Amino acid sequence: MPAELDAPAGVASSDHMAHRVSSLQSTVLDPEQFSTLLDSVCELIAILTPGGIIQFASQSFVRVLGHRTEDLVGKSMAYLLPAHDAIDFRKQLQEWVGNGAGAKSGRCRLQSKDGSWRWFDATARDCTRVPAVKGIVVTYRDVTDLQRMEAERQVIAEVVHALNETANLDELLSGIHQALKKVLYAENCFVALHDPETDTFTFPFFADQVDVAPPPQRVGRSCTAFVFRTGTAMLIPQSEFDRLAEQGEVELVGSPSPAWLGVPLKTPTATIGVLVVQHYENEQVYDKRDLEFVSSVGGHIALAIERRRSEDALRKNEEMFRLLFSYSPLPTWVLDRETLRFLQVNDAAVRQYGFSYDEFHEKSILDLCPEEKDKDIEPFRQWNGQGRYNSNWKHRKKDGKLMEVEVIAHELDYAGRRVRLVVAQDITERRLLEQQFRQAQKMEAVGRLAGGVAHDFNNLLMVIKGHTELLLNAVPSPEQVTRKIEQIERAADRASTLTRQLLAFSRMQLLQPRVMNLNAVVEDMGKLLPRLIGEDIELVLRTAADLGAIRADASQMEQVIMNLAVNARDAMPGGGRLLIETSNEALDSAYSAVHPAIQKGSYVLLAVSDNGTGMDTETQAHIFEPFFTTKEQGKGTGLGLATVYGVVKQSGGFIWVYSELGKGTCFKIYLPRVDRPVEKMGSAQTYSEAPRGTGTILLTEDEQDVREVAREFLESGGYTVIEARNGAEAMKLVEQHAGDIDLLITDMVMPGITGQELSAFLRQKRAELPVLYMSGYSEHAAAESLVGDASICLLTKPFSRWAFLRAVHDILKKA
Repeated sequence: MPAELDAPAGVASSDHMAHRVSSLQSTVLDPEQFSTLLDSVCELIAILTPGGIIQFASQSFVRVLGHRTEDLVGKSMAYLLPAHDAIDFRKQLQEWVGNGAGAKSGRCRLQSKDGSWRWFDATARDCTRVPAVKGIVVTYRDVTDLQRMEAERQVIAEVVHALNETANLDELLSGIHQALKKVLYAENCFVALHDPETDTFTFPFFADQVDVAPPPQRVGRSCTAFVFRTGTAMLIPQSEFDRLAEQGEVELVGSPSPAWLGVPLKTPTATIGVLVVQHYENEQVYDKRDLEFVSSVGGHIALAIERRRSEDALRKNEEMFRLLFSYSPLPTWVLDRETLRFLQVNDAAVRQYGFSYDEFHEKSILDLCPEEKDKDIEPFRQWNGQGRYNSNWKHRKKDGKLMEVEVIAHELDYAGRRVRLVVAQDITERRLLEQQFRQAQKMEAVGRLAGGVAHDFNNLLMVIKGHTELLLNAVPSPEQVTRKIEQIERAADRASTLTRQLLAFSRMQLLQPRVMNLNAVVEDMGKLLPRLIGEDIELVLRTAADLGAIRADASQMEQVIMNLAVNARDAMPGGGRLLIETSNEALDSAYSAVHPAIQKGSYVLLAVSDNGTGMDTETQAHIFEPFFTTKEQGKGTGLGLATVYGVVKQSGGFIWVYSELGKGTCFKIYLPRVDRPVEKMGSAQTYSEAPRGTGTILLTEDEQDVREVAREFLESGGYTVIEARNGAEAMKLVEQHAGDIDLLITDMVMPGITGQELSAFLRQKRAELPVLYMSGYSEHAAAESLVGDASICLLTKPFSRWAFLRAVHDILKKA
C-alpha cells in the first residue's frame, strides 16, 4: 500500500483484481482454490487487517522480493515500507478504512529481503465489510525499471534546466548532485577539475561521508588521474583496483572504497576533469547502466564548467548556448514562440529525423506531426510558458516512418527574443518493451491457469481410463459393448494428449533432462520430417560442427522441432523451403537490452525458418497462447506453439519469432549452453504383461474416485491395500496397523498434509520405506526431492493398470 493514496480517476486492472477477489472467494472458490488463484497472478497481492497487519501474502512476494509468505503473515505492512512512509501509511488506514471511499492507488517502495528497494504501483480496496474477506485487498505491480527510466529522464531534464537557469557553478554542481541521488547512490561524490598550467586537480564540489575536501594536489596516480589520463569512463571495484595497482597504473589516495565510478568531463576540445561517485561498503552498488547515465550527466557538467570559464555570465552567452545545444545527444530545437517555426536545429535532430538543416528551417514543428495536429499542437500552442511543458507526440520522419517521442519544452530568451527550447526523446522502443512485458505477464497467467486445469482434468481422466481398463479386463462382454468401451478409452487417450500439451505450455510436466548435443536430435528428425512435410517442401539442415551441449529432455526437443515443422508446412501450401539450423551464440548486454527477457551469456541456437505466408503483428502477439489457431475448425488444436513455448521456458531457454507477411517466418530458440560432457542414453526395458506381487500398501488419495481405481488396480495385482482419504487419516491408520507397511503410494497435492509431508513423517519411523507419488503434474519441489533417491518414484496421471503395477513391482524390488 503506497505511503500516499489518491482515489483514481478510473479503476485500473489491478483495481478490478481487488474488486473481484471478494466475489470470487465468496461465490465460487474454496479457500485452497482461492489461494492458488491469487498465487498464479504476477502482481503481489496482500490482504490486510484494518490495522495494516498482513493476513495473506501471495507467492509473488517470494519471487519478487524474496520474503517468504509465512514470514510476512502477522506483520504490519509498514514492515516493508521506508520508515518515513510507515507513519503516513498507518494514519491513512485509520482515516480511510470503513468510510466507503472505494479504491485508492499510488506508487511506493517495498524492501526486498536482501535490503534493496523496488518500486510498485499499488491499488487498495476496502473489503472489510465483505464477509468472505474482512480485510483490505492490496495489489502491487513491479515498476522498478520504469521508475528508473522516468527518474533518469527527469534528472537529465533537471540538469538541462539548471544549465539554462543557474549561472553560479557552486549552485549548479550542488543541484546536479541532488538530482543524481534520485537515480543512484551518490552520497560520496566529487568533481575534480584539471589545471593544465600546474598539472593539478582542484575540487570545486566535494561531498563525502569519510574524507574531507582535499587541497589542490598533483595529478599523480589515483583512480581519478587514471580516468583523466585515459579519457575513459570506468567502474573500478576492489578487484579491478588490485589489478591496476599491480600493473603500476594506480595507487591508493584517500580512504579505500570497494565501489568506485568515475567519468571524464569532456568538452568538444579537451578533457577538463573527472566526476566521481563511490561507496565504502557495497562493491555491487554500481553497474554499466549507472556508468552510462553518469557519463551523460558528466557531459552536461563539462559543458557547464567550460561555459563558466569562457566569460562572465555565460548563461546568457549565445555562443556557449549553441555549443551546449549542438552537442546534446537528443534532438533539440529552438522554436519561434508564435509561429512554432524552427530557428535552430541540433545535429541529433538532423541524424534522427533525416531532414537537413535547410529543410528544418523551412518547416514548423506542425509539419512533424501532421496526423495529430489538433491533439498534440494546440495544447502546446496555448501553453503560457510557465514551468516546463511535457507531453508524448507522434512524429513522422523524412522516410515516412512514425515514432513516438516524449517532448519537454522550456521558454527562454535567445538572441533578444522569447523562444521555446524543445527536447524530443524517441520512446518507440520503450513502448515496445512495455508491450512485450505485458504480453509476458499475460502468458504467465494463462500458463498457470492451463496447468491448474490440466491437473484437475488428469484426475478425471484417471477415473475414466481406469474404469474402462477394469471393464475390459473383467468378465467377457458382448462385442458391441467392448467396442463402445474401447471408444471411450481412445477418447480419454486423446484428452490425455491435450492435457500433456497444456502441461507443457504451463511448464508443469515432468521432464527427463540430460546433457545432450542438439545436432543429434536435429539429424534424427531430419530423417522423419520429409514424410511429414511432403515432397513439395525442400528440407535443409545446417548444423554447427562445434555445437555446444545443452541440458534438456530429448523427446521434448523432438516435439519442439516437429511442431515448428508442421506449422511451417501449413504456411507453405504451395511448397517452399524449410531450413533448420544450429549454432553457438554469445549474447551480450546490447542484445539483452533489445530483448529484456534474455540474459547475456552463452547459448545454443535452434532456428527454424520457412519462406511461407508469414504473419502480421496481431497474429504474432497471440501465437503462443493455448487454443489460438488461424487454421480452419477441426484442423488444429491451437496447442502446438503453446507446447513449444512451455518446453523452451521449462528448459531455461527463450524463443523469439520474426515474421513478415508474404516473406516467411523464423523461430529462434536460445537454450543455455552447458560446459559438461554429453550423457549417453540407456536402453529402455520393455514388458509384455503387468507383474503381480504381494505386500501391504498404504494408499493415500483425496479424490475418492481416483482412490477407488488405484485400489482395484493394486488388488488385481495381488496386494493388500490400506486406504486413506488424506494425510492425517493415513498417519492415524499407520498408528493402528500392527503389521508392516511395504510401500506408501500418495498423491502429492492434498488438503492439509501434503504427500511430501506424509512421506517425511512416515520415513522418520522407517527410513527405508519406499514411496510412489501420484500427481496430475510434477511440482518443482517434488521433482527435486526425487533426485538421487532410488526409493522414491513419481507416476503422472492418468496411468494404466500395467504402468501402475509395473511401477509398484519395480520400486518394491529395489527396496
